[in-house]
Amino acid sequence: MTLNKTETDDKTADAGPERIAKITAEISQELRRAISEISHVNTQTRLLSLNAQIEAARAGGATGAAFAVVAQEIEKLSKKTGDVAQNIETETQGSISELNRVNKLLATNVRGVRLSDLALTNIDLIDRNLYERTCDVRWWATDPSLVDALTEKNDQKTKYACQRLGVILNAYTVYYDLVLADLDGTVIANGRPDQYRSQGDSVADLPWFTTACATSNGDEYGFQTCHESPLVDNQRVLVYSCAIRENGQSFGRPIGALGIHFNWDDLAQVIVKHTPLTDQEWQRTRVCIIDDDGLVLADSNEHQLKENLQIDNKLIRADKKGFTTSKYQGKNAMVAYAHSPGYETYATGWHSVIIQQIKDDAIS
Repeated sequence: MTLNKTETDDKTADAGPERIAKITAEISQELRRAISEISHVNTQTRLLSLNAQIEAARAGGATGAAFAVVAQEIEKLSKKTGDVAQNIETETQGSISELNRVNKLLATNVRGVRLSDLALTNIDLIDRNLYERTCDVRWWATDPSLVDALTEKNDQKTKYACQRLGVILNAYTVYYDLVLADLDGTVIANGRPDQYRSQGDSVADLPWFTTACATSNGDEYGFQTCHESPLVDNQRVLVYSCAIRENGQSFGRPIGALGIHFNWDDLAQVIVKHTPLTDQEWQRTRVCIIDDDGLVLADSNEHQLKENLQIDNKLIRADKKGFTTSKYQGKNAMVAYAHSPGYETYATGWHSVIIQQIKDDAIS
């Protein structure tokens, strides 16, 4: 039988603890069998002692006395043998119980480290991908067609700006739309005007617009976290933004802002749903990306933006990476987590969480 990588990794993760548990069970079984045989022999020895005492009583005199001495020694030997067998059973069972406890702890640690590693991989992939979005918006904000559309404000310049944004969108399929707004916050152009009729809409109060306009130079950018945007038919997006500046210069006077509407689900949902777990694990596992308040931003259970995850968020915020065992929805679970590690100059500041239900005896 050929195992795929996920199955192999999962079996490798559990091989040590499972092997120890198997060996422990075999040793325990053999010791019980040996102690049982000792007890059986001891029973026969006691019968022999009893018979010797009976024969001693019958024989009487010197012969009987000799039999009595033998019977007494056999009785003493039988008692010592019984005591030794009892001590072996008590001490062995105590050692096996301790070994089982240590083995359960080892199994928990192995699984916890593996799941927390997977959580770190998920958030690292997101950070690395979103870093590119900050580069995109700062680059495109210097495009002459956008500067001209905001400076001259005529139909020809607006049309060309839309065409230029459309060309960019055809090359960068990770975006729903690119939106250009003037300094008053009115959308004057977008890359897909036939699909998203946002021109004329006001974005003056939206975080991506206000944060872009508050930047001091072209190296800075604005942002709006995951939300359902009416500018792209209420689809879930992240918006990165940058001020358009006079003459396209980094320290020029702001004349508007560009907002790029990133398709969040196509990145985050793909990552969480393709976390390398076995089919058996997926039946009892939930994988999420959450913000600092616990709001679910991406979710293998499809509850994004609809739930605040009910776990110990203080612990998750305090540690960069780790795992714990606790109750989740009334059942024992392992909660593995990792904080955004950041990439280059960018970090989401979010958390990756993997919740896996475990058997009650796995954390005893």
